[in-house]
Amino acid sequence: MSKENRGHAESDTEGVEVGRRVRLPRGAEAPIRVYINGVLQTESDDYVLDEDGVLFTESIVKEGKLSGFRWISMYIGLFGSYRKNETVDVEYRLAGKTHLASDLKVTED
Repeated sequence: MSKENRGHAESDTEGVEVGRRVRLPRGAEAPIRVYINGVLQTESDDYVLDEDGVLFTESIVKEGKLSGFRWISMYIGLFGSYRKNETVDVEYRLAGKTHLASDLKVTED
């Protein structure tokens, strides 16, 4: 999976791997579409669906905790926070209607 397919430029390097799995909402039915940072992912290339939810082929990366120095630097405008912070959204059907679950919690395998 390329960084472009996950909505990141090559310069995004910092972040913490938080896991590879998200649970589907209870009762979710096909078709199920999975997005990382708003970019549609491809089943079997980027993730697989199983009985526990969505399992990604690569770890999802979150920004992690910012240090006090970084917060102060951002506050006074020296620089911003450009760390990798992936969000996972899932579009699914439930009772004949399409729903979107946003920024799902990522867990270990």
